Amino acid sequence: MDPLSILLAAARVRGTFALRSILNPPWSVQVRDSAPLNVVAVLRGTPWAVPSTGGAVRLEAGDIAVMPGPDAFTFADDPHTPVQMVVQPGPRRTTPAGENLPDIADMGVRTWVNRHDGAGDSSVLLIGKYQGPAEIATRLLSALPPLLVVPKAAHGQPAVVSLLAEEIARNQPGQDLVLERLLDLLLAVILREWFTSTGTDAPAWHRANGDIVVGPVLRLMHGDPGHPWTVTALAERTGVSRATLARRFTDLVGTPPMAYLTQWRINLAADLLKESDATIDAVAHQVGYGSAFAFSAAFKRARGISPQHHRDQS
Repeated sequence: MDPLSILLAAARVRGTFALRSILNPPWSVQVRDSAPLNVVAVLRGTPWAVPSTGGAVRLEAGDIAVMPGPDAFTFADDPHTPVQMVVQPGPRRTTPAGENLPDIADMGVRTWVNRHDGAGDSSVLLIGKYQGPAEIATRLLSALPPLLVVPKAAHGQPAVVSLLAEEIARNQPGQDLVLERLLDLLLAVILREWFTSTGTDAPAWHRANGDIVVGPVLRLMHGDPGHPWTVTALAERTGVSRATLARRFTDLVGTPPMAYLTQWRINLAADLLKESDATIDAVAHQVGYGSAFAFSAAFKRARGISPQHHRDQS
């Protein structure tokens, strides 16, 4: 599996929040819920997206926007419209002064409308939030700009958007799982398009995956992190000298091979500690450490806390 696929798999939704918003002008919604990742698909209208840093961007129907958290961002009919609603953690909708806003319940399941006096030029947005991506997805999130927009012309309105629009308003058994999977698929489609587009400022580790030497090394590390890899062993597998591999890997990825592998192992271990009942010793061996003691020392150097403390915080 390539690095992007592994990171996308790790960024799966936890605690699904999916909503269809019908917004009649004038409107402006500021999101302050600190969600790690937000995905917004525009079904109708031409809203503006205003990220935490950078200028406002006008979206068209069919465009999809991705905003990594925890910084706030705003969607509005016009970037100069004063904020009328704030999305707080929970999620909870309030006025800018903090007063709770009531739900309008007659618009369907998972549907919110700001008011009923619209003149027919409302915007309709599908909103998905990732409440807790895995530890190893932090590398993916850190690579994203404050606002990533993939226009309809680039992705051709994937069928998953239409299916999400249909499923988000249904209330059938297993609906939460269906929405989780659809959001996973939508994110994978959009990020794949962005990472592979010509001119995209993709991170170094993604560009390095296409290198004839570093690419295979990354796949070896990701595919079998528990193997006792050394620079010498990796160099032999790729047919270059140890010095050549170390220099080329560092130049393309931005960090030496063993430092990269250690970071990858620690991130994997952090997820295993929270998501499984495996003992610390078992986790240590799974990610390439010969003992719980050696693993604990490495984990504390990287994270500042012991593996047990990290597990207790989950």
